[in-house]
Amino acid sequence: MSDMGKNLLLWLIIAAVLLTVFNNFNVKPEPETLSYSDFIQQVRSDEVLQVEIDGLIIDGMRRSGEPFQVVRPGIDDQKLLDDLYNHNVEIVGKLPEQQSIWAQLLIASFPILIIIAVFMLFMRQMQGGGSGRGGPMAFGKSNRRGGRSQRGRAGAGGIPPRSG
Repeated sequence: MSDMGKNLLLWLIIAAVLLTVFNNFNVKPEPETLSYSDFIQQVRSDEVLQVEIDGLIIDGMRRSGEPFQVVRPGIDDQKLLDDLYNHNVEIVGKLPEQQSIWAQLLIASFPILIIIAVFMLFMRQMQGGGSGRGGPMAFGKSNRRGGRSQRGRAGAGGIPPRSG
């Protein structure tokens, strides 16, 4: 193995070790997943401190500090907010995620960029004109030059026969 290959392998091993060390420091405890019925029961027994409702996902924190997560059923539960208010549960709102301005610009300008690319392709094809390269009317043309073939037509001494 060459010296460059050994150095590359060494740096890859060092990067892998550093990556695993940093990943071990950033470990967050996975929140416990509760059923919706257990969640309602814990709210009514004043065990829940805070909830964040994001669509069908409810992330929460118990009074003991343990995080949990609940998947809300697809049906609309009118009494959920009443239960949360009556048992002094803090309800935290979450802003909906929005696309960045760059992503919006890219999506909005994509059709225009496609039209410009097609236009540039056609203009490049038209550059050929009447020369041998091609051009807009080059389809159907043969590469063979026009004129008579010299084979078998020459008369005595290589002079072409007279017409007429």
